[in-house]
Amino acid sequence: MPEAPQRVVIIGAGQAGGQAAYSLRLGGFEGEIIIVGDERAPPYQRPPLSKAYLKGELEADRLFLKPLEYYAEHRVELLTGDAAAAIDLDAKTVTLESGGKLGWDRLVIATGARPRKLSLEGSDLGNITELRTLADVDRLKSLARAGARMVVVGAGYIGLEAAAVGRQLGLEVTVLEAMPQVLSRVAGPEIGAFYTRIHREAGTDVRLGARIEKFEGHGLVTGVRMSDGEVIPADFVLVGVGVLPNMELALAAGLSCGNGIVVDEQMRTSDPNVFAIGDVAWRPLVHYGREGRLESVHNAIEGGKLAAAAILGANPPGLEAPWFWSDQFDLKLQTAGLWTGADERIVRGDLGGRAFAVFYLKEGHVIAVDAVNSGPEFIVGKKLVAAKAKVAPGDLADKSISMKDIGARALS
Repeated sequence: MPEAPQRVVIIGAGQAGGQAAYSLRLGGFEGEIIIVGDERAPPYQRPPLSKAYLKGELEADRLFLKPLEYYAEHRVELLTGDAAAAIDLDAKTVTLESGGKLGWDRLVIATGARPRKLSLEGSDLGNITELRTLADVDRLKSLARAGARMVVVGAGYIGLEAAAVGRQLGLEVTVLEAMPQVLSRVAGPEIGAFYTRIHREAGTDVRLGARIEKFEGHGLVTGVRMSDGEVIPADFVLVGVGVLPNMELALAAGLSCGNGIVVDEQMRTSDPNVFAIGDVAWRPLVHYGREGRLESVHNAIEGGKLAAAAILGANPPGLEAPWFWSDQFDLKLQTAGLWTGADERIVRGDLGGRAFAVFYLKEGHVIAVDAVNSGPEFIVGKKLVAAKAKVAPGDLADKSISMKDIGARALS
């Protein structure tokens, strides 16, 4: 029997790192837990940053996953405002940027991801920003005054959520997307066309297949020059073109990495005493028979629970189908599963309205669902995806058949 760990060090104070600590204590771990985070704040939720927090509807402390008192009461040491500089697997130590050193019996890497940078001329001009942290959004808030001209580069979740808030705050908003549809990485063409229409109806200038030549300005950005020579005026630019996993520490330490830190189903890395969770982990996607990296709250929570269970020697929790959500205007998009690879798409409801769902099938089996303002379709669809259920396309398209009945038949 391996010796029970006495100290767990968690690098990364985001949702995944926080969840690992909570799950360890909940599972009865009595040893030391230390969370190292480069931001000053304790673990907090990131999804509301581009929604309610940007809009000014939430104070920062409402984002915290646990009140500050939790950490003292449960003997979880928070080392915030510092960062890990190196990992020594042989000595089982983490060196901090402040110069300190932490020994560990088990190490959890939850370093997340960082926004991908553009390598265009003028990218270093002032007022070109990104949206990943509290500090990023606080800066955006200071720029997002009514009437300001905001250019958003990238029409993924972050870009469109920020664009929606921008219009609600009275900004002039232009969205530039290089692909032929918005949300191209995460949703099918029906969803992309729907959100393009919604944003254009709200007064946003959405440009697809957009090609940027450079950013213009002296000190501060004043415009975005397109490949055809047009200059789009800008008081500030938000860049949201994806993220890169923060796996440099792991690579330098000699852990196996690909497009993320490679882990098994227990979130264990190539070193049996080290785990990686959250956005940085390249993990088995058991519902799809392949591996990949997920950027979601679901993935952060599940990874934290899996790593904690492995450290405790406990049974792992059941694995959910991946799920995601996005709030834009009065619309809630809820997604279960991963749609790529589908050979059939079934629309349930009216694409011209504001409540419908798109089911994605592969060889007759439900592999994903996108539900817009359609809770039952998401709730039942999530179960169908997890079970790889086979459902008649006609039943999914027929609104006269309730999702409850569809689920009962397919899952019995």
